[in-house]
Amino acid sequence: MKAAKVQEKLLWEPSQQMINESNIKKFIVWLEEKRGLKFDQYEELWKWSVTEIENFWTAIWEFFDIKATGAYQEVLSGNKMPNVRWFQGAELNYAEHIFRQENPNKPAIIYKSEISPAQELSWAELRKNTAAIANHLKSIGVKRGDRVVAYAPNIPETITAFLACASIGAVWSSCAPEFGIASVIDRFKQIEPTVLIAVDGYQYGGKTYDRLDHLKKIQAELPTLKQTILIPYLQEKSEWIEGKNSIFWNQVLKENNDATLTFEHVPFNDPLWILYSSGTTGKPKGIVQSQGGVLLEHLKFLGLQMDIRKDDRFFWYTTTGWMMWNIGVSGLLTGATIALFDGNPNYPNDETLWRFAESTKLNIFGTSASFLMASMKAGLIPKDQFDLSHLRTIGSTGSPLPESGFDWIYEHVKEDIWLTSTSGGTDICSGFVGGSPILPVYSGEIQARVLGAAVKAYNDSGEEVIDEIGELVITEPIPSMPIYFWNDEEGIRYKDSYFSVFPDIWRHGDFIKITTRGSAIIFGRSDATINRGGIRMGTSEIYSALEKIPEVMDSLIVDIPISAEQSYMPLFIVLKEGYELSNNLKASINQTIRQNCSPRHIPNEIFSVKELPKTLNGKKLEVPIKKILMGLPIEQAVNKGSLLNPESLRYFVDFGERLSSGMVK
Repeated sequence: MKAAKVQEKLLWEPSQQMINESNIKKFIVWLEEKRGLKFDQYEELWKWSVTEIENFWTAIWEFFDIKATGAYQEVLSGNKMPNVRWFQGAELNYAEHIFRQENPNKPAIIYKSEISPAQELSWAELRKNTAAIANHLKSIGVKRGDRVVAYAPNIPETITAFLACASIGAVWSSCAPEFGIASVIDRFKQIEPTVLIAVDGYQYGGKTYDRLDHLKKIQAELPTLKQTILIPYLQEKSEWIEGKNSIFWNQVLKENNDATLTFEHVPFNDPLWILYSSGTTGKPKGIVQSQGGVLLEHLKFLGLQMDIRKDDRFFWYTTTGWMMWNIGVSGLLTGATIALFDGNPNYPNDETLWRFAESTKLNIFGTSASFLMASMKAGLIPKDQFDLSHLRTIGSTGSPLPESGFDWIYEHVKEDIWLTSTSGGTDICSGFVGGSPILPVYSGEIQARVLGAAVKAYNDSGEEVIDEIGELVITEPIPSMPIYFWNDEEGIRYKDSYFSVFPDIWRHGDFIKITTRGSAIIFGRSDATINRGGIRMGTSEIYSALEKIPEVMDSLIVDIPISAEQSYMPLFIVLKEGYELSNNLKASINQTIRQNCSPRHIPNEIFSVKELPKTLNGKKLEVPIKKILMGLPIEQAVNKGSLLNPESLRYFVDFGERLSSGMVK
């Protein structure tokens, strides 16, 4: 699939000082000194990392000084995905590598919420509290392999509970408290947890949400629970939870005040946590990743690609229901102080997170592309409004950041900033393509394929293409790939999810273009492709074009087949407050799509809606909406419990009914 030639626009280049001080430069020097390998360019290093994968991952092991008991017999067992295992024979503990970075002279965590002002948690407090929770879990019989789940927000207690769980070899899983009851039960019931850790409620956008009634219903659906540990988050003294053996968080800390933190070494391929697929079209799949795989991947990704250093302050805005929470916690592996924010990033106004970056002196500020675009649309000029002198890096993920977003950051946030746009997935809890501190930044482009990720673009014939849009595939295994899906003993769902199109090759489901310079551009999900007149286009190309129109806040487009020759393509837009969908605006939208995409992708009709349905992680529901408009019953098209705003579906159900009756043309 040919892509329109984009004018290359250089926005930033690293200084020689930044290159020399970067972790990846230190890794390159280490490789030359220890292995006799010399790499002058990032692309050379990447090619070595994906062709000599065993040598690369042993180098990561040694460079980051992994502590393990027992020698591994071989780096990689099996030669075809997904039937591979890493570093068999070695035993280690993820949490132990966190506390190796303990530094009494700086905080481990800085945190703030809508409820509380910014506070700090020292390394000593984190160790003490982790030891107390771990000791309590062991005292009630929690052992290696048991599941501990959390229905809690992004607060220090949640991180403490996770580290305690990891330290004893138990398996962690979490849902954010804004998840609906059905969504939580769909996730937790299938993994049969032993302990539930939960808050009494949360605040978002200035409103409080009591969750005690939700908790009782969740408990009733989890017959394997031995205990619930309640964190009084909204109130100092919360109502007691009925129905299960329950205890307050502070009581656990008090009763285990003298506990010593120890670490159980488990096999490299033992499970660390269970993440979930989005669950938009059915019950979410439990994605299981290993202690060792996550440890190596996150040290590589955060240490080398994100260049996080031990004196940094690292933040990524996220909830506990998104994989970025897991990556945020792993920031502690680098020795950095991590920052947490719980609440609405735009409450009480659009300046909230930028003010948080200023007050906490963040060095790395990670967020979503949608947040950055919202800041742009709101007319913010952070460089004039805030002191961002400490800020070195801005990270963006969640969806493709359009060129206008890149340009806005360099014009209105900071001229000398490293913008590291990343694309990956919950499936590996990391990035496939992302930043490199030794490469330049071009507008609209992700800098590089990350080390150890054999990313390629394939055409329909399974051939690699350069400077053309193709399917994002991975041709070599990565340690953090799922060790299995939960309750998928034969691996049928796992293989069907990634290996059904190209045998032995991971097909991720995104459209990507790899440039001749080795950079990458993501064009959205390949299963939401729009094929008009033989010209295929990823939806993100259309969304990117619409970003040029100031009246349009958000958009969603679907292509509905009518016959073998015809289809109907409506465009749904959310307008900025104060604007109406006039004929002039429609003409402007159509002309913008014609010029930036193709004449064939001008929509049949444009409709203004109050809001678009989004998952709890903020992703658009392109495929489910398409199914609804094609007449599929809503309960078969989408799991409402996985949505941030399920009430927004009503418009599309009504639209589908009108469409089927011929009332929409």
